[in-house]
Amino acid sequence: MSDFLLIHGTAHGAWCWGATIAALKALGHHARAIDLPGCGADPTPAHQATLDACATAILNAMAGQTILVGHSAAGFPITAAAERDPTHIAALVYLAAYVPHPHQTLADMRRAGPSQPLKGAFRLTPDRQSFTFDPAIAADRFYHDCPPDIAAMALASLTPQPTAPQETALPSTAKAASLPRHYIRCTADRTIPPAYQTTMAAGIPLTDLPTGHSPFLSAPAALAQRLSEIAASTLARPARSG
Repeated sequence: MSDFLLIHGTAHGAWCWGATIAALKALGHHARAIDLPGCGADPTPAHQATLDACATAILNAMAGQTILVGHSAAGFPITAAAERDPTHIAALVYLAAYVPHPHQTLADMRRAGPSQPLKGAFRLTPDRQSFTFDPAIAADRFYHDCPPDIAAMALASLTPQPTAPQETALPSTAKAASLPRHYIRCTADRTIPPAYQTTMAAGIPLTDLPTGHSPFLSAPAALAQRLSEIAASTLARPARSG
């Protein structure tokens, strides 16, 4: 049995993990999700929703040894949390996620990708402190393989995304890299090209799901099974010294 903390990506919230949490619990694990600052139902104003605040929210939500799962943009906050305090992090799982490089922001990494599937999708708010997505583009990029009712629910649940966390670089990722890490590549992803996921996962054990960008909605049972397998492999590793 493992303890999972599931961290959502851009404009999403804890709501997106409901089916995956249920599937993980059915497999005997503890699992929960949180809203990052300024996302979902969290009331933090956009100008206060920093990458450091995201790391703090994650660390405050942990109790004992925890496997952190970060989807998409959440690769940055789970790595930031590990850089702040890796003590209670059993493993980091990057789910179709950005794996930070030192001194590069998420926006830098997005622009460095081999293609730009989200070009034209962003809608900045007048104060430029958050952004939303064009619903038509979001439906195709995020939820193309989801049941129509699930996709409609998800589109209606998206909230503005604070800009600051995605414009902040980490000076180092050494502590995160010292932890057990895993990458789940979504091979039908229309948001982050699978080939770019492969590049970002260099040096990290990688497995595939034959899904689009949102397997927590399109294939939650398969995702939970993969996370359970990762947990088993993590538990089988020798304990870290020091």
